[in-house]
Amino acid sequence: MSVPHRWTPPAVAPPGPPAGPTREQVLAGLKGTDAGGPELVQLLTPEGERVEDPRFDAYAEDVGTGELRSLYRDLVLVRRFDREANALQRQGQLGIWVPLLGQEAAQVGAGRALQPQDMAFPSYREHGVAWCRGIDPTELLGIFRGTDHGSWDPVATRFHLYTIVIGNQCLNATGYAMGQRFEGRVGNNDGADEATICFFGDGATSQGDVHEGFVWAAVYDAPVVFYCQNNQWAISEPLERQTRVPLHRRAHGYGFPGIRVDGNDVLACLAVTRWALDECRSGNGPVLVEAFTYRMDAHTTSDDPTRYRLADELELWRLKDPIERVRVHLVRGHGVGQEFFDGVEAEADELAERFRRFCVEMPTPAPDRMFSQVYAEGSPLLDDQRAQFLAYHASFEAEGSLVGPSSEGA
Repeated sequence: MSVPHRWTPPAVAPPGPPAGPTREQVLAGLKGTDAGGPELVQLLTPEGERVEDPRFDAYAEDVGTGELRSLYRDLVLVRRFDREANALQRQGQLGIWVPLLGQEAAQVGAGRALQPQDMAFPSYREHGVAWCRGIDPTELLGIFRGTDHGSWDPVATRFHLYTIVIGNQCLNATGYAMGQRFEGRVGNNDGADEATICFFGDGATSQGDVHEGFVWAAVYDAPVVFYCQNNQWAISEPLERQTRVPLHRRAHGYGFPGIRVDGNDVLACLAVTRWALDECRSGNGPVLVEAFTYRMDAHTTSDDPTRYRLADELELWRLKDPIERVRVHLVRGHGVGQEFFDGVEAEADELAERFRRFCVEMPTPAPDRMFSQVYAEGSPLLDDQRAQFLAYHASFEAEGSLVGPSSEGA
Protein backbone atom coordinates (compact mmCIF):
# COMPACT_ATOMS: atom_id res chain seq x y z
CA MET A 1 0.00 0.00 0.00
CA SER A 2 1.55 3.24 -1.11
CA VAL A 3 1.83 6.15 1.23
CA PRO A 4 0.25 9.35 -0.13
CA HIS A 5 2.69 12.13 -0.84
CA ARG A 6 2.58 14.81 1.80
CA TRP A 7 2.60 18.30 0.31
CA THR A 8 5.11 20.68 1.79
CA PRO A 9 4.62 24.40 1.25
CA PRO A 10 7.53 26.08 -0.48
CA ALA A 11 9.83 28.20 1.60
CA VAL A 12 8.85 31.85 1.50
CA ALA A 13 11.19 34.65 2.32
CA PRO A 14 9.98 36.90 5.12
CA PRO A 15 8.22 39.98 3.79
CA GLY A 16 10.37 43.04 3.51
CA PRO A 17 9.29 46.65 3.83
CA PRO A 18 6.57 47.71 1.39
CA ALA A 19 8.08 48.88 -1.85
CA GLY A 20 7.39 52.38 -3.08
CA PRO A 21 5.99 53.04 -6.53
CA THR A 22 8.43 52.33 -9.32
CA ARG A 23 9.48 54.98 -11.77
CA GLU A 24 7.34 53.29 -14.41
CA GLN A 25 4.29 53.41 -12.14
CA VAL A 26 4.78 57.07 -11.39
CA LEU A 27 5.29 57.98 -15.03
CA ALA A 28 2.25 55.93 -16.05
CA GLY A 29 0.16 57.74 -13.49
CA LEU A 30 1.55 61.07 -14.61
CA LYS A 31 0.72 60.43 -18.24
CA GLY A 32 -2.73 59.24 -17.35
CA THR A 33 -3.49 62.33 -15.29
CA ASP A 34 -1.72 64.99 -17.32
CA ALA A 35 -4.90 66.58 -18.66
CA GLY A 36 -7.49 64.94 -16.45
CA GLY A 37 -9.01 63.04 -19.34
CA PRO A 38 -11.78 63.98 -21.79
CA GLU A 39 -14.36 64.21 -18.99
CA LEU A 40 -12.56 67.11 -17.30
CA VAL A 41 -14.59 70.32 -16.97
CA GLN A 42 -12.40 73.34 -17.63
CA LEU A 43 -13.27 77.01 -18.19
CA LEU A 44 -9.82 78.56 -17.76
CA THR A 45 -6.80 76.84 -19.29
CA PRO A 46 -3.34 76.83 -17.66
CA GLU A 47 -2.41 79.52 -20.20
CA GLY A 48 -5.17 81.77 -18.89
CA GLU A 49 -7.48 81.36 -21.88
CA ARG A 50 -11.24 81.31 -21.27
CA VAL A 51 -12.84 78.29 -22.93
CA GLU A 52 -16.53 77.52 -23.26
CA ASP A 53 -18.48 74.63 -21.79
CA PRO A 54 -22.19 74.80 -22.62
CA ARG A 55 -23.05 72.70 -19.56
CA PHE A 56 -21.59 75.14 -17.05
CA ASP A 57 -21.09 78.53 -18.72
CA ALA A 58 -24.40 79.72 -17.24
CA TYR A 59 -23.02 79.13 -13.74
CA ALA A 60 -20.11 81.47 -14.44
CA GLU A 61 -21.79 84.12 -16.57
CA ASP A 62 -21.89 86.60 -13.66
CA VAL A 63 -18.12 86.38 -13.17
CA GLY A 64 -16.85 89.60 -14.68
CA THR A 65 -13.69 91.58 -14.06
CA GLY A 66 -14.65 92.53 -10.51
CA GLU A 67 -15.47 88.97 -9.47
CA LEU A 68 -12.30 87.64 -11.07
CA ARG A 69 -10.25 90.20 -9.21
CA SER A 70 -11.93 89.11 -5.99
CA LEU A 71 -11.21 85.44 -6.71
CA TYR A 72 -7.59 86.25 -7.46
CA ARG A 73 -7.29 88.13 -4.18
CA ASP A 74 -8.69 85.15 -2.27
CA LEU A 75 -6.26 82.78 -3.94
CA VAL A 76 -3.24 84.93 -3.13
CA LEU A 77 -4.18 85.65 0.47
CA VAL A 78 -5.00 82.01 1.21
CA ARG A 79 -1.69 80.89 -0.23
CA ARG A 80 0.18 83.52 1.74
CA PHE A 81 -1.12 82.59 5.18
CA ASP A 82 -0.69 78.91 4.32
CA ARG A 83 2.99 79.53 3.52
CA GLU A 84 3.37 81.57 6.69
CA ALA A 85 1.92 78.75 8.81
CA ASN A 86 4.28 76.30 7.16
CA ALA A 87 7.22 78.50 8.15
CA LEU A 88 5.89 78.93 11.69
CA GLN A 89 5.79 75.18 12.15
CA ARG A 90 9.39 74.87 10.98
CA GLN A 91 10.33 77.46 13.58
CA GLY A 92 8.66 75.53 16.40
CA GLN A 93 5.59 77.75 16.79
CA LEU A 94 3.13 75.07 15.62
CA GLY A 95 3.14 71.36 16.37
CA ILE A 96 2.14 70.51 12.80
CA TRP A 97 0.65 72.18 9.73
CA VAL A 98 -1.34 70.74 6.85
CA PRO A 99 -0.43 72.72 3.72
CA LEU A 100 -2.78 73.30 0.80
CA LEU A 101 -0.24 74.60 -1.73
CA GLY A 102 -1.63 73.96 -5.21
CA GLN A 103 -5.20 73.35 -4.04
CA GLU A 104 -6.25 76.97 -3.57
CA ALA A 105 -8.54 77.07 -6.62
CA ALA A 106 -10.34 73.86 -5.66
CA GLN A 107 -11.12 75.29 -2.24
CA VAL A 108 -11.82 78.92 -3.08
CA GLY A 109 -14.01 77.98 -6.05
CA ALA A 110 -16.10 75.61 -3.95
CA GLY A 111 -16.16 77.94 -0.95
CA ARG A 112 -17.38 80.89 -3.00
CA ALA A 113 -20.16 78.74 -4.49
CA LEU A 114 -21.79 78.24 -1.08
CA GLN A 115 -24.84 80.22 -0.03
CA PRO A 116 -25.08 81.57 3.55
CA GLN A 117 -27.63 78.89 4.53
CA ASP A 118 -25.51 75.98 3.27
CA MET A 119 -23.37 73.87 5.61
CA ALA A 120 -19.77 72.75 5.03
CA PHE A 121 -17.94 69.83 6.62
CA PRO A 122 -14.13 70.04 6.20
CA SER A 123 -11.31 67.62 6.77
CA TYR A 124 -8.11 69.22 8.15
CA ARG A 125 -6.84 70.97 5.01
CA GLU A 126 -9.73 73.26 4.05
CA HIS A 127 -8.11 76.55 5.03
CA GLY A 128 -9.32 78.15 1.80
CA VAL A 129 -12.92 77.14 2.41
CA ALA A 130 -12.66 78.49 5.97
CA TRP A 131 -11.50 81.79 4.51
CA CYS A 132 -14.51 81.91 2.20
CA ARG A 133 -16.83 81.27 5.16
CA GLY A 134 -15.52 84.36 6.91
CA ILE A 135 -13.25 82.59 9.39
CA ASP A 136 -10.13 84.58 10.17
CA PRO A 137 -6.98 82.51 9.52
CA THR A 138 -5.78 83.12 13.08
CA GLU A 139 -8.70 81.01 14.31
CA LEU A 140 -7.09 77.97 12.68
CA LEU A 141 -3.89 78.27 14.68
CA GLY A 142 -5.14 76.85 17.97
CA ILE A 143 -5.74 73.43 16.40
CA PHE A 144 -2.17 73.14 15.17
CA ARG A 145 -0.63 74.78 18.22
CA GLY A 146 -2.54 72.40 20.48
CA THR A 147 -4.51 74.99 22.45
CA ASP A 148 -8.06 74.24 21.23
CA HIS A 149 -10.17 72.14 18.88
CA GLY A 150 -11.18 75.15 16.78
CA SER A 151 -12.31 78.53 18.04
CA TRP A 152 -15.06 79.40 15.55
CA ASP A 153 -18.78 78.81 15.94
CA PRO A 154 -19.87 76.11 13.45
CA VAL A 155 -23.51 77.19 13.64
CA ALA A 156 -22.86 80.87 13.00
CA THR A 157 -20.26 80.30 10.25
CA ARG A 158 -22.00 77.25 8.74
CA PHE A 159 -18.55 75.66 8.70
CA HIS A 160 -17.98 72.64 10.92
CA LEU A 161 -14.86 72.17 13.01
CA TYR A 162 -11.96 70.33 11.37
CA THR A 163 -12.14 66.54 11.32
CA ILE A 164 -8.84 64.76 11.87
CA VAL A 165 -10.06 61.17 11.40
CA ILE A 166 -9.80 60.41 7.69
CA GLY A 167 -13.21 60.38 5.99
CA ASN A 168 -15.27 60.58 9.19
CA GLN A 169 -16.76 63.93 8.17
CA CYS A 170 -18.64 62.17 5.34
CA LEU A 171 -20.85 60.43 7.86
CA ASN A 172 -21.41 63.68 9.76
CA ALA A 173 -22.22 65.56 6.56
CA THR A 174 -24.58 62.86 5.30
CA GLY A 175 -26.45 62.78 8.60
CA TYR A 176 -26.76 66.55 8.59
CA ALA A 177 -28.01 66.55 5.00
CA MET A 178 -30.56 63.84 5.81
CA GLY A 179 -31.84 66.16 8.54
CA GLN A 180 -32.18 68.97 6.01
CA ARG A 181 -34.39 66.73 3.89
CA PHE A 182 -36.44 65.41 6.82
CA GLU A 183 -37.11 68.99 7.96
CA GLY A 184 -38.26 70.09 4.50
CA ARG A 185 -35.38 72.47 3.78
CA VAL A 186 -34.91 71.34 0.17
CA GLY A 187 -37.04 71.43 -2.94
CA ASN A 188 -39.13 74.46 -1.99
CA ASN A 189 -37.68 76.77 -4.64
CA ASP A 190 -38.09 79.72 -2.29
CA GLY A 191 -34.49 80.92 -2.14
CA ALA A 192 -34.04 79.47 1.34
CA ASP A 193 -33.33 75.87 0.33
CA GLU A 194 -30.21 74.39 1.89
CA ALA A 195 -27.44 72.03 0.85
CA THR A 196 -24.44 70.45 2.52
CA ILE A 197 -20.94 70.03 1.14
CA CYS A 198 -18.34 67.61 2.45
CA PHE A 199 -14.61 67.91 1.67
CA PHE A 200 -12.17 65.02 1.59
CA GLY A 201 -9.14 63.82 -0.35
CA ASP A 202 -8.50 60.96 -2.74
CA GLY A 203 -7.00 58.90 0.08
CA ALA A 204 -10.24 59.11 2.03
CA THR A 205 -12.07 57.30 -0.78
CA SER A 206 -10.38 54.12 0.46
CA GLN A 207 -12.01 54.55 3.87
CA GLY A 208 -15.26 52.82 4.78
CA ASP A 209 -16.81 55.97 6.25
CA VAL A 210 -16.86 57.63 2.83
CA HIS A 211 -18.66 54.72 1.19
CA GLU A 212 -21.13 54.42 4.04
CA GLY A 213 -21.88 58.10 3.54
CA PHE A 214 -22.44 57.45 -0.17
CA VAL A 215 -24.89 54.63 0.60
CA TRP A 216 -26.99 56.59 3.09
CA ALA A 217 -26.97 59.75 0.98
CA ALA A 218 -28.14 57.82 -2.08
CA VAL A 219 -30.90 55.93 -0.26
CA TYR A 220 -32.30 59.08 1.37
CA ASP A 221 -31.62 61.52 -1.50
CA ALA A 222 -29.63 63.61 0.95
CA PRO A 223 -28.75 67.08 -0.36
CA VAL A 224 -25.00 66.63 0.03
CA VAL A 225 -22.18 67.42 -2.38
CA PHE A 226 -19.27 65.05 -1.83
CA TYR A 227 -16.30 67.21 -2.87
CA CYS A 228 -13.19 65.09 -3.37
CA GLN A 229 -9.96 66.99 -3.85
CA ASN A 230 -7.95 64.46 -5.80
CA ASN A 231 -4.41 65.72 -5.26
CA GLN A 232 -2.96 62.48 -6.71
CA TRP A 233 -1.26 61.29 -3.51
CA ALA A 234 -2.68 59.73 -0.32
CA ILE A 235 0.41 60.63 1.69
CA SER A 236 2.91 58.37 -0.15
CA GLU A 237 0.44 56.23 -2.11
CA PRO A 238 -0.31 57.27 -5.72
CA LEU A 239 -3.85 57.24 -7.03
CA GLU A 240 -3.39 54.15 -9.23
CA ARG A 241 -2.92 52.07 -6.07
CA GLN A 242 -6.37 53.06 -4.83
CA THR A 243 -8.73 52.74 -7.77
CA ARG A 244 -9.12 51.19 -11.20
CA VAL A 245 -11.48 53.90 -12.43
CA PRO A 246 -11.52 57.70 -12.12
CA LEU A 247 -12.89 58.61 -8.73
CA HIS A 248 -15.92 60.53 -10.00
CA ARG A 249 -17.20 57.38 -11.75
CA ARG A 250 -17.60 55.66 -8.40
CA ALA A 251 -20.73 57.74 -7.84
CA HIS A 252 -22.51 55.84 -10.62
CA GLY A 253 -22.36 52.64 -8.59
CA TYR A 254 -24.33 54.35 -5.83
CA GLY A 255 -26.89 55.82 -8.20
CA PHE A 256 -26.01 59.51 -8.25
CA PRO A 257 -24.02 61.71 -10.66
CA GLY A 258 -20.28 62.22 -10.49
CA ILE A 259 -18.27 64.83 -12.34
CA ARG A 260 -14.57 65.69 -12.71
CA VAL A 261 -13.49 69.32 -12.73
CA ASP A 262 -10.09 70.93 -13.20
CA GLY A 263 -9.21 71.61 -9.57
CA ASN A 264 -6.62 74.20 -10.60
CA ASP A 265 -9.27 76.24 -12.42
CA VAL A 266 -11.07 78.41 -9.89
CA LEU A 267 -13.71 79.45 -12.41
CA ALA A 268 -14.62 75.85 -13.29
CA CYS A 269 -14.64 74.83 -9.61
CA LEU A 270 -16.98 77.72 -8.86
CA ALA A 271 -19.35 76.85 -11.72
CA VAL A 272 -19.44 73.09 -11.14
CA THR A 273 -19.95 73.46 -7.40
CA ARG A 274 -22.76 75.96 -7.96
CA TRP A 275 -24.44 73.46 -10.22
CA ALA A 276 -23.95 70.60 -7.76
CA LEU A 277 -25.32 72.62 -4.84
CA ASP A 278 -28.32 73.68 -6.92
CA GLU A 279 -29.00 70.02 -7.68
CA CYS A 280 -29.01 69.29 -3.96
CA ARG A 281 -31.14 72.29 -2.98
CA SER A 282 -33.75 71.30 -5.56
CA GLY A 283 -33.95 67.79 -4.11
CA ASN A 284 -31.91 65.97 -6.77
CA GLY A 285 -28.88 65.24 -4.56
CA PRO A 286 -26.42 63.81 -3.80
CA VAL A 287 -23.56 64.65 -6.20
CA LEU A 288 -19.88 63.67 -6.25
CA VAL A 289 -17.42 66.28 -7.53
CA GLU A 290 -13.84 65.21 -8.16
CA ALA A 291 -11.63 68.30 -8.19
CA PHE A 292 -8.61 67.12 -10.14
CA THR A 293 -5.64 68.94 -8.64
CA TYR A 294 -2.19 68.34 -7.16
CA ARG A 295 -0.58 68.68 -3.77
CA MET A 296 2.55 70.74 -4.44
CA ASP A 297 3.84 70.43 -0.89
CA ALA A 298 4.08 67.69 1.71
CA HIS A 299 1.02 65.89 3.06
CA THR A 300 1.80 67.55 6.40
CA THR A 301 4.93 69.13 7.79
CA SER A 302 5.88 65.71 9.19
CA ASP A 303 6.05 64.26 5.66
CA ASP A 304 8.92 64.22 3.14
CA PRO A 305 7.46 63.93 -0.38
CA THR A 306 10.93 63.70 -1.98
CA ARG A 307 11.08 60.10 -0.74
CA TYR A 308 8.21 58.91 -2.93
CA ARG A 309 7.61 61.21 -5.89
CA LEU A 310 9.69 62.61 -8.71
CA ALA A 311 10.69 66.22 -9.11
CA ASP A 312 9.60 66.05 -12.77
CA GLU A 313 6.02 65.49 -11.68
CA LEU A 314 6.05 68.51 -9.41
CA GLU A 315 7.56 70.73 -12.08
CA LEU A 316 4.89 69.71 -14.58
CA TRP A 317 2.13 70.72 -12.19
CA ARG A 318 3.82 74.04 -11.41
CA LEU A 319 2.95 74.99 -14.99
CA LYS A 320 -0.71 74.55 -14.04
CA ASP A 321 -0.52 76.88 -11.05
CA PRO A 322 -4.06 77.96 -10.11
CA ILE A 323 -3.06 81.53 -9.26
CA GLU A 324 -0.93 82.26 -12.30
CA ARG A 325 -3.65 81.32 -14.80
CA VAL A 326 -6.07 83.82 -13.21
CA ARG A 327 -3.40 86.49 -13.22
CA VAL A 328 -2.67 85.95 -16.91
CA HIS A 329 -6.37 85.96 -17.75
CA LEU A 330 -6.91 89.23 -15.88
CA VAL A 331 -4.03 90.87 -17.73
CA ARG A 332 -4.77 89.57 -21.21
CA GLY A 333 -8.54 89.31 -21.12
CA HIS A 334 -9.53 92.16 -18.81
CA GLY A 335 -6.72 94.68 -19.04
CA VAL A 336 -5.96 94.65 -15.32
CA GLY A 337 -2.76 96.55 -14.56
CA GLN A 338 0.16 96.00 -12.23
CA GLU A 339 -1.23 98.36 -9.64
CA PHE A 340 -3.95 95.86 -8.71
CA PHE A 341 -1.50 92.98 -8.29
CA ASP A 342 0.84 95.14 -6.22
CA GLY A 343 -2.06 96.04 -3.97
CA VAL A 344 -2.95 92.39 -3.42
CA GLU A 345 0.66 91.57 -2.59
CA ALA A 346 0.78 94.41 -0.07
CA GLU A 347 -2.41 93.11 1.53
CA ALA A 348 -0.91 89.62 1.65
CA ASP A 349 2.17 91.02 3.43
CA GLU A 350 -0.05 92.68 6.03
CA LEU A 351 -2.03 89.46 6.56
CA ALA A 352 1.15 87.42 6.96
CA GLU A 353 2.55 89.86 9.52
CA ARG A 354 -0.67 89.87 11.54
CA PHE A 355 -0.94 86.09 11.31
CA ARG A 356 2.64 85.59 12.52
CA ARG A 357 2.31 88.07 15.37
CA PHE A 358 -0.90 86.44 16.57
CA CYS A 359 0.71 83.00 16.57
CA VAL A 360 3.84 84.04 18.43
CA GLU A 361 1.87 85.98 21.04
CA MET A 362 -0.75 83.28 21.72
CA PRO A 363 -0.85 82.75 25.50
CA THR A 364 -0.45 79.31 27.02
CA PRO A 365 -3.88 78.01 28.04
CA ALA A 366 -4.71 77.35 31.68
CA PRO A 367 -4.17 73.70 32.66
CA ASP A 368 -7.88 73.03 33.17
CA ARG A 369 -8.84 74.02 29.62
CA MET A 370 -9.18 70.37 28.61
CA PHE A 371 -12.01 70.14 31.12
CA SER A 372 -13.62 73.56 30.79
CA GLN A 373 -13.53 73.95 26.99
CA VAL A 374 -14.38 70.47 25.67
CA TYR A 375 -17.76 69.49 27.10
CA ALA A 376 -20.77 71.80 27.11
CA GLU A 377 -21.78 70.55 30.56
CA GLY A 378 -19.78 68.98 33.34
CA SER A 379 -20.44 65.80 35.29
CA PRO A 380 -19.46 64.49 38.73
CA LEU A 381 -16.88 62.18 37.14
CA LEU A 382 -15.41 64.98 35.04
CA ASP A 383 -15.33 67.34 38.03
CA ASP A 384 -13.49 64.70 40.04
CA GLN A 385 -10.94 64.18 37.26
CA ARG A 386 -10.43 67.94 37.00
CA ALA A 387 -9.82 68.24 40.75
CA GLN A 388 -7.31 65.39 40.71
CA PHE A 389 -5.46 66.81 37.73
CA LEU A 390 -5.24 70.32 39.20
CA ALA A 391 -4.02 68.93 42.52
CA TYR A 392 -1.34 66.95 40.70
CA HIS A 393 -0.39 70.04 38.71
CA ALA A 394 -0.21 72.16 41.87
CA SER A 395 2.15 69.67 43.51
CA PHE A 396 4.82 70.57 40.97
CA GLU A 397 4.26 74.27 41.54
CA ALA A 398 4.77 73.76 45.26
CA GLU A 399 8.16 72.23 44.55
CA GLY A 400 9.06 75.22 42.37
CA SER A 401 9.69 73.10 39.31
CA LEU A 402 6.74 74.25 37.26
CA VAL A 403 5.65 77.72 36.27
CA GLY A 404 2.10 78.51 37.36
CA PRO A 405 -0.71 78.39 34.79
CA SER A 406 -1.24 81.52 32.73
CA SER A 407 -4.55 83.01 31.71
CA GLU A 408 -6.58 80.97 29.28
CA GLY A 409 -5.57 81.40 25.66
CA ALA A 410 -7.63 82.53 22.71
